[in-house]
Amino acid sequence: MNPLETYLTRIREIRSAAGGTVETSYYGALENLLNEHGKKLRPKVMCLIQMQNQGVGMPDGGLFTRDQYKKGGTDTKPLRGQVPARGVLEVKSLAGRIEATAESEQVRGYLAKYGQVLVTNLRQFLLLGRANGEPVLLEAPYSLADSEAEFWELATHPRRAAERHDAELGEFLTRTMLHAAPLAAPEDVAWFLASYARDAKSRIERTNLPALASIRAALEQALGMKFEGEKGEHFFRSTLVQTLLILAF
Repeated sequence: MNPLETYLTRIREIRSAAGGTVETSYYGALENLLNEHGKKLRPKVMCLIQMQNQGVGMPDGGLFTRDQYKKGGTDTKPLRGQVPARGVLEVKSLAGRIEATAESEQVRGYLAKYGQVLVTNLRQFLLLGRANGEPVLLEAPYSLADSEAEFWELATHPRRAAERHDAELGEFLTRTMLHAAPLAAPEDVAWFLASYARDAKSRIERTNLPALASIRAALEQALGMKFEGEKGEHFFRSTLVQTLLILAF
């Protein structure tokens, strides 16, 4: 199973057992999801659930890089006093609203201390950072489901859900774990641009927007060409994404 299919399957199993809590019982599934994506990075990013209080409360988790652990050791916790290099987690129940959590004083405190917070209610994910002392949205929210009821419906078909969401959620989580990393080389910047492009292209391909027809006609006129057939449609949408990214950056 891929990471998202495993995540949804495990959450469904925990719920079926009917002996857990509405929030903390699912932390292990979230930890595994993050670690599956974090282990592909260099250095690896490792999620530690239930951090110690470092003066602003106890975040639900932290994202540490492998070099924050004892070299060659088998310890499951980072060296004492380490601030997680890739930020902290604030996790709420499936019924919670991540927008309200993102605006809370608790999250503001975490941002002041750690610089970056991944907020989630297990079905939606939102990444916050700081600019000029104020919270800023680093990543637009990624949603598996808009409500708790929709999430449980999604979780009854984990493979189907993974086919739809695994790649895009994986891109989101990878960017989350790389946002605080230093961009030391041009290829680092190129990866971020390519990741956003893949996301945008995927969303456009799933959307049948009437407005795209007028944009397509304008592009055909400007370029003096026609986007015909399946290949033409694919080329049009790729061209649109590239154009939007150039304008954005």
